[in-house]
Amino acid sequence: DPCRNFHCKTGKVCHVDKLGKPSCICQDPAACPSTKDYEHVCGTDNKTYDGTCQLFATKCQLEGTKMGRQLHLDYMGSCKYIPHCTDYEVDQFPLRMRDWLKNILMQYYERDLENSGFLTEKQRSKVKKIYQNDKRLVAGNHTVELLLHDFEKNYHMYVYPVHWQFHRLDQHPVDRLLTHSELAPLRASLVPMEHCITRFFQECDGDKDKLIALEEWCHCFGIKE
Repeated sequence: DPCRNFHCKTGKVCHVDKLGKPSCICQDPAACPSTKDYEHVCGTDNKTYDGTCQLFATKCQLEGTKMGRQLHLDYMGSCKYIPHCTDYEVDQFPLRMRDWLKNILMQYYERDLENSGFLTEKQRSKVKKIYQNDKRLVAGNHTVELLLHDFEKNYHMYVYPVHWQFHRLDQHPVDRLLTHSELAPLRASLVPMEHCITRFFQECDGDKDKLIALEEWCHCFGIKE
């Protein structure tokens, strides 16, 4: 089968021509497998798609058009009203995000103690120091004042989680720059809960080149040079 090891990007499928040569063509959105309601996604055109297959197949068919360039995965779940993000809210966003990233690493570390494989040896060593000192804040909805005080008092404990998340996203390619598609897995899953995340990432891109460099990312989270 010429298509067996022939890779096509999302939204396209392998097709073999009359000469037996494989190539990538747009997938028919109608041919995408049926999905459950919880697998629906919302596109940046504010339209609900049955799943990512249907969204990217539609984007492929619009390739070369303005609509195709603008269509991306906005967030997971059916489209709904997302409230406007105020200046005050976007200023407070890094406080919650830093705390959330730190708590994720705490959970990974606890799971790793029971069943190794969640963290590398180097990551485990880094997180162990944070975990041993993380007896101050119980996970939950803390006040802005408490989160700000903890960040200022325990600054060193927040640096690694911010770096860790950047490098976790920086995969295609690994170049110390985050593209829209690399940010998508994090942003798309959080939009329904954190409506300021889109504006936050837009404002992180200080030079407006549609890429977020490590320096820009750290600056947004209040990490010193």
